[in-house]
Amino acid sequence: MIGTGTASGSAAKGLTGNDVARRWFLSRCGVGLGAIALADLLGEKNVSADDVSGRGSALANGPLAARDPLAARPSHFPAKIKHVIYLFMAGGPSQFETFDHKPTLAKYDGTLPPAELLEGYRAAFINPNSKLLGPKFTFAKHGKSGAEISELLPHIAGVADDLAIIRSMRTDAFNHAPGQLEMNTGSQLFGKPSLGAWTLYGLGNETKELPGFVVFSSGTKGPSGGNSCWGSGFLPTVYQGVQFRAGGDPVLYLNNPPGIDGQAQRESLDAINRLNHLRLQTIGDPEIATRINSFEMAFRMQATAPEVMDLKNESQETLDLYGAKPGESSFANNCLLARRLVQRGVRFVQLYHEAWDQHGNLVKDLKKNCDATDRACAALIQDLKRTGLFDETLVIWGGEFGRTPMSEKGDGRDHNPTGFTMWMAGGGVKGGQTIGATDELGLYAVEDKMHVHDIHATVMSLLGLDHTEVVYMHKGRPERVDLNEGHVNERLVTG
Repeated sequence: MIGTGTASGSAAKGLTGNDVARRWFLSRCGVGLGAIALADLLGEKNVSADDVSGRGSALANGPLAARDPLAARPSHFPAKIKHVIYLFMAGGPSQFETFDHKPTLAKYDGTLPPAELLEGYRAAFINPNSKLLGPKFTFAKHGKSGAEISELLPHIAGVADDLAIIRSMRTDAFNHAPGQLEMNTGSQLFGKPSLGAWTLYGLGNETKELPGFVVFSSGTKGPSGGNSCWGSGFLPTVYQGVQFRAGGDPVLYLNNPPGIDGQAQRESLDAINRLNHLRLQTIGDPEIATRINSFEMAFRMQATAPEVMDLKNESQETLDLYGAKPGESSFANNCLLARRLVQRGVRFVQLYHEAWDQHGNLVKDLKKNCDATDRACAALIQDLKRTGLFDETLVIWGGEFGRTPMSEKGDGRDHNPTGFTMWMAGGGVKGGQTIGATDELGLYAVEDKMHVHDIHATVMSLLGLDHTEVVYMHKGRPERVDLNEGHVNERLVTG
């Protein structure tokens, strides 16, 4: 899926006036207005972007996309899933108290780590020679798979056979903002599209009534990486995530001001859109198409979003399953809302819960975080199953990195990008397995190592996209998901 960008250039010598405006532009520009005009003459349904530009397949930033940048597009190959729900535990959960049982670490609690273990190791804050800190909670085996899960997560333990637990994750960043950016965009630098934005760019939106990429946030604060974690980077802004609120109006300023009724709003929008379409036909700026789409989406959302966000329509049984309470703002409510959104065709939903950054008060704060999220995570899996959505929805759980086996301040752990845990469940994923391992003390991934780029490549593959072929032309060069890195983890996915 290779993009062509927007054609530009200066007029050829000897051409003036209408010649420049028509003959030169239509003949010299392989994309932009000339391509749009050709597509219109031949019939939009019968012309692909390949026919117009001669490059790539189903181009998401080709000329047809200028008309409807969120139009649904075919995948490269049959997809295993339609939706993604990403449960982002911002701050970096400790794998030692959740999913990575380390009896050896418990044995050497309070001792200095071996010198050879720390050779070349970079720490964010602590002295790497700090004493080892044994796990603070007990583990037990669960399900037919015998997955080892902490006592802090009894509800997730109840769905152990649905989980593919990855204990060998790696990333390149050891501070929060760069780590969250890399986990979401594949790069530690600002300005790159998020995974949700790439997904919309590659496949378009299934629903006309709601955004295709929705974001929620809960916990004590938002992610350190800010809005860039769900931004569109150099892609047109129509592909960025839209942040919803669990309480009150789902989106600020969604409702009409006093004195403006639906008819007046519709007439105003029609007039504005006519002007915007004229401008789009003149200069071909994709951000104008974004603006048109945003106005129309907001108009439709006024009727749809409040109903979708109203949890009072759910049964008491469902509310109890999640621990959700209508009208409140919580991770539990957000998980239930995520199910409601994918049920209505939203392609990518991301839930951020901050903060898992336990440099101190490890036992108290980790227990608080698990109490806030454990029931709802398991309920989401159970609810997706009973609503028939599990086989077409991928659920991802994890943070930007893990924690160190060494102690910080005696009751906390520092950031650890070299070995941590995530899990996946749902469509296309082989549940009931544990992939990879860290060393005996849990500092480094040593078996079946899986990088952030591999996660992105695997998710794109499950969506039916070859991540090397999802391309956008930016400043004259082809940009791809994860900078041409990453491999699909075949062990993780079903055949």
